[in-house]
Amino acid sequence: MKLENEDALDDLVICHQCHTLHKEITIQDGSKACCRECKTVLYRYDSRLAEHGLALAISALIFFVVANFFPLVKIEILGHEQFITIAKTVLSLFSNGFFIVGLLLAFLIFIFPLMIMFIYLLIFSLLKMRKGEALSKELLILLSHILPWSMMDIFLVSILVALVKLIGYAQIHMGIAFWALIVFVLLDIYLTRTVHISEIWMLRKRVFLEENSK
Repeated sequence: MKLENEDALDDLVICHQCHTLHKEITIQDGSKACCRECKTVLYRYDSRLAEHGLALAISALIFFVVANFFPLVKIEILGHEQFITIAKTVLSLFSNGFFIVGLLLAFLIFIFPLMIMFIYLLIFSLLKMRKGEALSKELLILLSHILPWSMMDIFLVSILVALVKLIGYAQIHMGIAFWALIVFVLLDIYLTRTVHISEIWMLRKRVFLEENSK
């Protein structure tokens, strides 16, 4: 396909499943467009996505703070108790000389997830206020780069595996941060997997088209 204007690429959508190329069409609020070959959902349009996304991002940030600053689990072995937190886990790696591993862990389970939720918060706030056209574009580009590097779900699974192995040797008590971490991971999965970034791009396009046409 030959394109005389690169801006025409903005009107094309590729299927994530079979990679068939489609031309984007305007759909009604609450409806979805499907691939003509494999029937996979290409995109949806929800005029209230900004409100829903903003609420989810704020909720996720609250649970993220609780998960990071309160004890995850309490382990009791022969009368000795030890509280484990995410911050303590990272700091213990640094104190034992595992600087590279500690740095990677800090980015993957703290810095990147926090950045992602803050970016979602800013993007949905800008779309709701119908402001920051250029800034929202840069934030979406940044979001697409760092999304694959958030690994809180993998961290949660690794905690569960470690706890299963410790059950026979120690008494384990789940802390409030453990349940907050589960809720955060569920919200993170919903925002990053269910709400596809292309849908936010399309919402942004509609919002600022309507705003510029006034």
